[in-house]
Amino acid sequence: MKDSKMKVLITRSIPEQFVTRLSQYAEVEVYGETMKPMPREALLESAKDKDIIISMLSDAMDKTLMDSNPNLKAIINLAVGYDNIDIDYAHKKGIIICNTPDVLTETTAELAFTLMLVTARRIIEASTLVKEGNWVGWSPYLLAGLDVYGKTVGIFGMGSIGVALARRCKGLNMYIQYHNRSESKYAKELGADYVSFEELLKTSDFVICTAPLTSETQDIFNQSAFSKMKNSAIFINVGRGGHVVEQDLLDAIQQQTIYAAGVDVLNDEPVGRDHPFLTEERITVLPHIGSATKDTRDAMIERCIINAEQIIRGKSPVSEVK
Repeated sequence: MKDSKMKVLITRSIPEQFVTRLSQYAEVEVYGETMKPMPREALLESAKDKDIIISMLSDAMDKTLMDSNPNLKAIINLAVGYDNIDIDYAHKKGIIICNTPDVLTETTAELAFTLMLVTARRIIEASTLVKEGNWVGWSPYLLAGLDVYGKTVGIFGMGSIGVALARRCKGLNMYIQYHNRSESKYAKELGADYVSFEELLKTSDFVICTAPLTSETQDIFNQSAFSKMKNSAIFINVGRGGHVVEQDLLDAIQQQTIYAAGVDVLNDEPVGRDHPFLTEERITVLPHIGSATKDTRDAMIERCIINAEQIIRGKSPVSEVK
């Protein structure tokens, strides 16, 4: 069969059942590492003869890679974001780009909500205190954090994840406001108010970034933004590391411009033990686990496989990035 001649590269190890399934339709090459990204030179070499690449956010799908293979038909990103892909150049070359929207919405919103609670209540500090044997007794203000119930949450990016987060915040009787490129059709049912970015910063007790990274949002959380926030405010980022000027966030914490921060994404991942955020008790750092549940990761891979199968069969993929 013609379809069996299609060649697919998967740039990270995935469960065998998905590889076996795709192998019915194509020749499949899988990079065997689970934790480490595929080295750049190995990626370029392996990509040269492939029809489809199933890529990770850590893989640069750029002009160099695309030019190395004139027969490349599709890049399928195992993520909802695709800032690792040169979308414009791919479209010029007629390369199909797919992602995995929707299936990780609730899980990522859940992580953002959890990070807000953990940071406000200083849970990591409290657990560390006990584990290191430094809990010597009860005290009225021992690791006293901040209340979340009834506070004002400002959501930057009211897409599907922002909306799912807002629904959770509503359960804690929080006043919800948001800033987005346009007003959300879900705002009325959520009781959420559209405000300017400046108003969001000035009046929110929790500022939570769930937005995609674009040229307009790159470095938007900088010294100027943090200076407008309450000194009792907490900043949470589950969007992209590129939204934040990290030195400015560090300064804001150290100078007590804001109260605390919780981040699941950083500019350069993974970070080493020398990253300055890791020495700050008021910054909670997670290793990009926004969608990291077994159910969700299985669903994301399933979406990638379905997209690949559709393309191999000459049909339209289910989640193409136009």
